[in-house]
Amino acid sequence: MRVPLSWLREYVDLPATETGRDVQTKLIAAGLEVETVEQLGAGLKGPLVVGQVLTVEELTEFKKPIRYCTVDVGQANGTGEPQEIICGARNFAAGDKVVVALPGAVLPGDFQIAERKTYGRMSRGMICSGDELGMGDDGTHGIIVLPPEVETGSDATELLELFDEVLDIAVTPDRGYCLSLRGVARETAIAYGLPLRDPALLDVPAPNSFGYGVQIADPIGCDRFTARTVVGLDPEARSPIWMQRRLQKAGMRPISLAVDITNYVMLELGQPLHAYDRTRLDGPIGVRRAQPGEKFTTLDGVKRVLDAEDLVITDNRGPIGLAGVMGGANTEIADSVTDPETGEVRGTTEVVIEAAHFAPVSIARTARRHKLASEASKRFERGVDPQAAAAAAQRTVDLLVLLAGGTAEAGVTEIIAPSAPRTVTMRADHPDRVAGVTYGRETVVRRLQEVGCDVYGQDELVVTVPSWRPDLHEPNDLAEEVIRLEGYENLPSTLPTPPSGRGLTARQRLHRRVGRALAGTGYVEALNYPFVSEQIFDQFGLEADDPRRTVVRLVNPISDEEPALRTTLLPGLLAALRRNQGRGSQDLALFETGLVFRPTGEEKAAPVLLPVDRRPTDEEIATLNAALPRQPRRAATVLTGAREQAGWWGKGRPADWADAVESARAVAREAGVELTVRADQHAPWHPGRCAALYAVVNGEETLVGHAGELHPRVIKALGLPERTCAMEVELDLLERAGQGALQAPRISTFPVATQDVALVVASDVPAAEVEQALREGAGELLESIRLFDVFTGEQIGDGKKSLAYALRFRAPDRTLTVEEASAARDAAIALAEQRVGAALRGA
Repeated sequence: MRVPLSWLREYVDLPATETGRDVQTKLIAAGLEVETVEQLGAGLKGPLVVGQVLTVEELTEFKKPIRYCTVDVGQANGTGEPQEIICGARNFAAGDKVVVALPGAVLPGDFQIAERKTYGRMSRGMICSGDELGMGDDGTHGIIVLPPEVETGSDATELLELFDEVLDIAVTPDRGYCLSLRGVARETAIAYGLPLRDPALLDVPAPNSFGYGVQIADPIGCDRFTARTVVGLDPEARSPIWMQRRLQKAGMRPISLAVDITNYVMLELGQPLHAYDRTRLDGPIGVRRAQPGEKFTTLDGVKRVLDAEDLVITDNRGPIGLAGVMGGANTEIADSVTDPETGEVRGTTEVVIEAAHFAPVSIARTARRHKLASEASKRFERGVDPQAAAAAAQRTVDLLVLLAGGTAEAGVTEIIAPSAPRTVTMRADHPDRVAGVTYGRETVVRRLQEVGCDVYGQDELVVTVPSWRPDLHEPNDLAEEVIRLEGYENLPSTLPTPPSGRGLTARQRLHRRVGRALAGTGYVEALNYPFVSEQIFDQFGLEADDPRRTVVRLVNPISDEEPALRTTLLPGLLAALRRNQGRGSQDLALFETGLVFRPTGEEKAAPVLLPVDRRPTDEEIATLNAALPRQPRRAATVLTGAREQAGWWGKGRPADWADAVESARAVAREAGVELTVRADQHAPWHPGRCAALYAVVNGEETLVGHAGELHPRVIKALGLPERTCAMEVELDLLERAGQGALQAPRISTFPVATQDVALVVASDVPAAEVEQALREGAGELLESIRLFDVFTGEQIGDGKKSLAYALRFRAPDRTLTVEEASAARDAAIALAEQRVGAALRGA
């Protein structure tokens, strides 16, 4: 909402010395988000005067149209002689009043005006357009042509109100009343402790049976409708300069008098209005829900197919407007047109004014459904004062009569659905208890009355909420009003004292250790939004019954393209990898730890509003938890490009599936868990380069994740680099497998005994099974085991492979003999032979 300071002063008598910056500081302290204060006229310096064009001579000897003009500027030039000016614009003629910058003037952008010879003539000044004066969009993009009644030689800066300050306020959804000068003026008056001249306090005639016919078929969608009629309008009447300038400063483009007046009143009072050409209406105005598939052309010329939930304005022919969003092309106010034969001016001379109140949710959904956000819908969906409708209609009538020479008909239509004022009961000390500050009953009552509430009672207050504050529903809302008006900066800063003996939980400690471990191995953390498109599951190649396709959908997503909560961390990580790769990064290793959302279908809705004055009970917490999907914590990595860089030290190495598996082992080590790795087929991984990761949880071997190289079809669908690898494991399962405690390593002072062994096994035997057999057979003396070579070839036969392991033996209390180390090695080989059919190579 753009608020010109000069307009704001009409409703609040601000001190003359107060600047826009001062008002900004006050409003920010009151809780409004005033983003900027724009200085209009900055860099502009006179003389800037009104001139009348006397003659126009067309200079045709140049490549572009040039006009040599003489302009009467009165005594502004000190001589009274006409001013000679060269101008290229063509939207004015002799006799028009224009804005002239005389020599010595400076226009915005440090454009200095001086006498100079150009196109063979002397030019002593400049005829100005709105853009050149920094006036914004006036819809013409040409020379400003002023009304004929303005005085020649008068100061144009005052006439056009070129010097002003405009506050740009970001209005949050709960403060829809501030989308009007009336609302901002109220906040300003409260902030300065000054009285407010409420522009809605008008004498409004009582409704009668002579007004234009209105029929409401949906009183829930439209609970108030006021209709007024003005006839005898001058179709040639134009919006006065002061109104055009206020609209421009507020960010709106002047269009025509009737439309400008409705926009002006909307900005002033916050009530959207619509004006219909009465001669183009067919029968009474109606309000109803649209029929499915019904079609309608809006003012922007787009033919729209309506939904059954859309609220529409109708006449006997059908829809003539999308209620609260946009009017229809078939009843719009017609521009004045002069008949070339008769000279008769044709245009709208009779107007029916609509001032209605519509249900906010209905308008918001219609605007989003049709992608048709408007100034009206923006206000209705945030909440409009229903009691301002009659005053807004009266204000519109008054301006049409004053500026267009119209006559207001005596008929007044007003349809109101019965409703009672909203009241909230609150203890007088409730704001004190919320803020931790003693305000006292007198301060609480005074602040609520300043907001517009009626307050009754002593210790227990009964507060009647004003009609323009639909956001006030409960005691905490009222407490917030008291606190913000008393000043958030006045709240004391107190830190709670935590009870001793509490620290991070085991789950939190594991989460942090995993992050540090992955960062230490070269991965960079990437935090992603937990929202996904269900299309990603098709790109991942998931089966139709894959549980990862069962998602929680958001009712009001940030993006309609990503309406679901993630069931895996990989979509966000892979998108981050693709973005970085597209920006020139070739060697990437990213990780993320976070929650995924896995609904079971057994969740139950829990409409529980938790209290703020006490800890929720165990039953209340259990009810809320029962409504939530399962949310396991996971860790995931993705990597592509070089894992080891090439240089003078030697060749580099590209990242492959083994690096993804190793990242899983790094995560498991932080939980004190040893992973078992087996080949698997699991989307979105490559079927021949996918590892299933197992850990022993509660005495049973449990699948905790997968790692490997992504499937080529997935890589192509997502636009990823070739051979991209990924890993994802569930931290909660690893935590249970490790039982939450890490064992410190044992350090022995005795030397290690190393024994190498090469075993030949069938090519389909996993190395992890061979390693497990060796580990169990070697017994307690085995300190570590490492696979250092894999060989296949004719020497060992078809369908065979050789696995070479380095076994390290050590005793904690003595130096091992060669016989002891050899016996442990032989026992390991024996068990491998028995379990997986291994044979000692070369034996």
